[in-house]
Amino acid sequence: MNGSLYERLGGVDAITAVVRAVVDRQMKDDRINQKFARTNVDRLMKEFVDLICQATGGPCTYTGRDMTEAHHDMGVTSGEFQAFVEDVVAVLDDFKVGKAEQDELLNLLAPLRGEIVEVDSSQVATPLPSAFMAAPAL
Repeated sequence: MNGSLYERLGGVDAITAVVRAVVDRQMKDDRINQKFARTNVDRLMKEFVDLICQATGGPCTYTGRDMTEAHHDMGVTSGEFQAFVEDVVAVLDDFKVGKAEQDELLNLLAPLRGEIVEVDSSQVATPLPSAFMAAPAL
């Protein structure tokens, strides 16, 4: 396999298309969409693209908050993180991304689980706690 994961995924345009589709899917996913109730979607998409682009070896620089800070007081459960991953995989399948690239991408996201999940529970569709402070719009 030649090239960085970034190149094999098709560069920033392809990553942007996938991220847009993932976010669209998550906003419609009753298992997790309550967690995005106060999220600025444009900011989320830009930062998600930058994060994936940088993590896969692309030229982007992620300038957002670290995952612990960004998800602090969100009350994300293990089950909700799993639902997020399932949405990502479904979109990657829709985009016909190869299994090797999918596994490589999921291995980059997996370590973030510990920074995002605050509640060890298989529950999904839990409300966003009132304490959560969303990032401002860009």
